[in-house]
Amino acid sequence: MKRSNAIAAIDIGSTKVAALVADVNENGQARVLGAGVAPAAGLSRGVIDNIQSARNAVGTAVEKAEQSCGMRILSGVVGIAGGHLNSQNNRGIVAITDRMEPISLEDRERAVEVAGQINIPTNRQVLHVIPRAYWIEGTDPVSDPVGMYGARLDAETHIVTGAVSAVQNLTKCVEDSGVQVDEIVLGSLAAATGALTAEERAQGAATVDIGGSTTSICVYDEGAVAHTATLTLGGTHLTQDLARLLRCPWESAERLKCEHGSALPTAEASSVEVEVRAFGTQARKRVSAAHVAEILQARTEEILEMVAIELKRAGYLDRIAAGLVLTGGTSQLRGIDELAEQRLDLPARVGGPRGCTGLTDLIATPAYATAVGLAKHALRGTAAAQRPAGARKDAQENGFFRRIAAFGRAFIPQ
Repeated sequence: MKRSNAIAAIDIGSTKVAALVADVNENGQARVLGAGVAPAAGLSRGVIDNIQSARNAVGTAVEKAEQSCGMRILSGVVGIAGGHLNSQNNRGIVAITDRMEPISLEDRERAVEVAGQINIPTNRQVLHVIPRAYWIEGTDPVSDPVGMYGARLDAETHIVTGAVSAVQNLTKCVEDSGVQVDEIVLGSLAAATGALTAEERAQGAATVDIGGSTTSICVYDEGAVAHTATLTLGGTHLTQDLARLLRCPWESAERLKCEHGSALPTAEASSVEVEVRAFGTQARKRVSAAHVAEILQARTEEILEMVAIELKRAGYLDRIAAGLVLTGGTSQLRGIDELAEQRLDLPARVGGPRGCTGLTDLIATPAYATAVGLAKHALRGTAAAQRPAGARKDAQENGFFRRIAAFGRAFIPQ
């Protein structure tokens, strides 16, 4: 790229591929310089099933982003999603060799390294090891133990793993389109980075990113990532329900959902009829807007119920005081936040990208929270890399797990 501090982020979803180019403005905020969007192809439930089609879609989005900002995209951060992703929390303990000396950066990194060691099958790989909290000799958790005193340091990390084949296919797809992959980032983490406020992270909140064929969950508890999960239901299932029950083409059902759909039937909707193109000899037919809402409500409730089950299973349903932040294209369905509050008895809001300038009307919507979150994460990494030379040298000497810890701090509010 022409600007040394500019980065690129690529969000490959089930319905669209979004490529953003961003840098940091004079106030330290992320600033979008250009964006490109293309219809997705070659993906099923968040995983590539036709690499040629997926590569073409990525290439189109990247080309549009390059044209909009006047820069050449050589590398970028890429988001990953899909049902193959798993996560768990793990705890590690290390002894401090000299308790008369304060805990050092190296001691903290050793604790993170131990906490990040888990046994996984050979067909899976670790994507993220994110530090959650630290304990000094079993006392209350601390956000950063460096400089404190103690003989034992405990660390807890959130570990995300994915299928090796899915990661390799995603990487090849992007690199075949002419873009080097700098880093692969879990999409739900990026969505949380793009949509959550610092207060919501501190009080506990769950980002529910309802995409085309998957719904991704990222839970923050006490300011740190606590749980991530992926459900294999999304917005295309709502469209599919409309197409089947109304016996209309897919394109008509999708347009009906976007233009007239609602997650909650209203009294006014019962007296409103909308026109939809149908199969057979009847080219057009009229259906009640209330009936459309009833169809969409049933599937939306199923998605929300699955979210509640996952949160309860993980033990966070009663811990997220700030409730749910709904992102993704399907979160723009009218009334979905009200339905979520009714069914889950939790606060809920629809969240678009935050803390970023240069957003157009298109990418300011919840559908682009993940893409903006990827850009913000990449820019934080760029800022860390641009520290004084001594700091960079020290970081290089400490190796891989220092970079892991730096990654984790990108998802913990400062």
